[in-house]
Amino acid sequence: MTGLKKAGSNWVDGDRFFDRHAELNVLMERVQNGTHTLLTAQRRMGKTSLVRELLRRLEAEGSFETVFVDLEDVRTAADAVVEIGVESRHVHGAWDRIKAGFGNVLRTVEGRVDTLDIGEVRVKLRAGIDHGTWRQKGDDVCAALANNERPVVLALDELPILVNRMLKDHDHQIMSQGKQDVDELLSWLRKIGQEYREKICLILSGSIGLEPILHQAGLSAHANIFSPLDLKPWDEKTALGCLAALAETCGLDLPLAARQQMCRRLRCLVPHHVQRFFDSLDEDLRLDSRRQASLEDVERVYTSEMLGIRGQADLDHYESRLKLVLGRDGYRAALSLLTEAAVNDGVLPRAAIDRYTEQFRTWAVTDRPVPIGEVLRVLEHDGYLEPRGDGYRFVSGLLEDWWRARHGRHFIPVERRSGLQGA
Repeated sequence: MTGLKKAGSNWVDGDRFFDRHAELNVLMERVQNGTHTLLTAQRRMGKTSLVRELLRRLEAEGSFETVFVDLEDVRTAADAVVEIGVESRHVHGAWDRIKAGFGNVLRTVEGRVDTLDIGEVRVKLRAGIDHGTWRQKGDDVCAALANNERPVVLALDELPILVNRMLKDHDHQIMSQGKQDVDELLSWLRKIGQEYREKICLILSGSIGLEPILHQAGLSAHANIFSPLDLKPWDEKTALGCLAALAETCGLDLPLAARQQMCRRLRCLVPHHVQRFFDSLDEDLRLDSRRQASLEDVERVYTSEMLGIRGQADLDHYESRLKLVLGRDGYRAALSLLTEAAVNDGVLPRAAIDRYTEQFRTWAVTDRPVPIGEVLRVLEHDGYLEPRGDGYRFVSGLLEDWWRARHGRHFIPVERRSGLQGA
């Protein structure tokens, strides 16, 4: 592939989209069969880009209407219904039906859909819905979508963040009311998926895993109608091809040996990391007025840029997502386990896990510390660690190096401590 443009840090589609043809074909087939999908992967694997590209192609083919809803900043089920309604405004014929379902609150919203003040629409929709009416209004919105000549693909991005936010208090502890609210939201989604299977196809995705969160709350059964699709890292051939295409576009001489070394350093070929490594190398050489990369350049840029301040900024997001899912005690445990592995050549042996299991209970901040098994479940599900022998090891060489640089300098491995005073 030639002419590949740099992607930056945002989702991509069209001429910035690279590979994932097999996954696109699988998703296309699922949509055509009415199969609801839960897209899973570790962070930065390209879930949003894959869904956006799928929707773009479906729109271009003309056989489906598409709705993409970003739920990252949403706090309640009522807010989610509002966002679904707002983002459905471009579906042919649906907007008039949605307005009718909200009655007087949208009476003053006139004009073409593409000229509407979306902020005003969002405020007016929110004024017409509350905790007691969101389900009925949601039914009305989905009925408006289903009552359409073409079937609709409804993609809900960052649903796991919304579920986690509804479920837990400010200390990240599961609340009984939160569990009830999440149960109601997921039951509603389940009903929509079953009732309108021929007319609405659901795709769920997010930067944190939905399954571990539901498992924490004992609500895993709600995911049963969704068929999981695990988005894997690129293989080396694909990553090498991406680097070659980017180099050709940017006029950079990037020999095969240099590209292979970039892949070895990353180990787990997450698309965003591959492309950011290239961006850092390309910019470094431009600043030095050079257009030929060497192995020495690759190593220097990896150390100074990928593991430097800008690279650590990416790690901040990894850590914030762990805190979001695991809470203070769970995050503290995850931090200890990951740092233990990082300073031990990426390996977390069973003996260390057993030692931490005994000691975590002594310094828990909350009354309900997250069990070590639950922490490991999240770390494995979200791509931090993978089983190796009777222990674990880091999946990503970059994440391992990040973690060691950030937390490993003054860390003492558990085997060398007489007692764990804190992590």
